[in-house]
Amino acid sequence: MAGHNSLEAGGVWVVSMGHIMGLFDKPWLGILPTGKMAFLRYCEFNRIENNKISETAMYFDIPHLMTQVGMNPFPTQTAAHLVQPGPLNHDGLMFDNQDETETKKTLEAINYMVQDIKGWTGGKEEPLVQELARSWNDDMIWWGPAGIGATYTIERYAKQHSGPFREGLDKRIFNGHICRMSEGSFGGFFGWPNLTLRPTGGFMGMPASEKSAEMRVIDIYSRQGDKLTENWIFIDLLHFWNQLGVDLLKRAVSHSVSID
Repeated sequence: MAGHNSLEAGGVWVVSMGHIMGLFDKPWLGILPTGKMAFLRYCEFNRIENNKISETAMYFDIPHLMTQVGMNPFPTQTAAHLVQPGPLNHDGLMFDNQDETETKKTLEAINYMVQDIKGWTGGKEEPLVQELARSWNDDMIWWGPAGIGATYTIERYAKQHSGPFREGLDKRIFNGHICRMSEGSFGGFFGWPNLTLRPTGGFMGMPASEKSAEMRVIDIYSRQGDKLTENWIFIDLLHFWNQLGVDLLKRAVSHSVSID
């Protein structure tokens, strides 16, 4: 998708998301090869100036690759570990001009959701599913990163991610986004970082910490009707936990064994 950044910084951005597929034949980041096919999940935001790329935000789900080769960097996962597919309606490749009215509706839906969760009241002052239902269709699909997983329906999303996230992380600070945009029924944003949070223990099966850490996040959305219905999430979890003294990549690599 492509469009104008709706935030003050402005600019034209082009976004691509998917999987790089190949044969994993050589070591990468200390991860030993398998000689088998592998998927590397990615998302990139590119700012375009004078018909050239002037800035890029690139995210890879490295833990997702690690699990494919038999390395599990996280002790537990609340939702399902899957190779995330593309959009439900197979309409994610937008080579033609999109309806400006639909583009506006998507951005409005994203902005409403962002503003609505800033208070983090769901689960405290009101049922979490009640808060989520204002922004999401009942049959929503949340395609989370490895270590958290994917979940389906508002009820299971509240139980398998949103609830544990809010319970396991406190002192939350919203640092804002660098780009927030939409095209047609799709949209998204990223921050560097989006959030600063402190783990109180239990989130992703990881220990508590007295320190806070930055969380870099990409969110890509699709909308049906007036609400959001699919969400692909990229979180730099290796960076987040490394700030707290847990080098998950190093720890997993030190216990890995080459597979012929």
